[in-house]
Amino acid sequence: MTDDTTNTSRHVSQWVDADSDEVYAYAADPANLPRWAAGLADPKLAGVEVEFAAHNEFGVLDHVVTLPSGERFYNPMRVIPAAIGERGCEVVFTLRRLSGVTDAEFDADGAAVAADLATLRALVERSG
Repeated sequence: MTDDTTNTSRHVSQWVDADSDEVYAYAADPANLPRWAAGLADPKLAGVEVEFAAHNEFGVLDHVVTLPSGERFYNPMRVIPAAIGERGCEVVFTLRRLSGVTDAEFDADGAAVAADLATLRALVERSG
């Protein structure tokens, strides 16, 4: 039996005024991660590895984060075009609640993801 806080997800999204292919390319480039994913830029996380899904035409940016301890976390993420031939897109990150995570911790994780996606938006919109 699982408690009611396990196996829950929260979808955190951000609209971006840029071409979805441009957003996808920027977000999928591991060299750009420290610029927009604050948690992965933390020097205390030296040795963290991030492995993205293979490049694809559907905007899927699912990735696995492996900590130096060997612990691995699967993170679903996607760039969704506004419409065919239309500028703009939505970036959606699915935050999974891990066992033992309190409501406050889950809310803080959601706020951190929202801040990261806002940073991603600002960087891509500024460069475009």
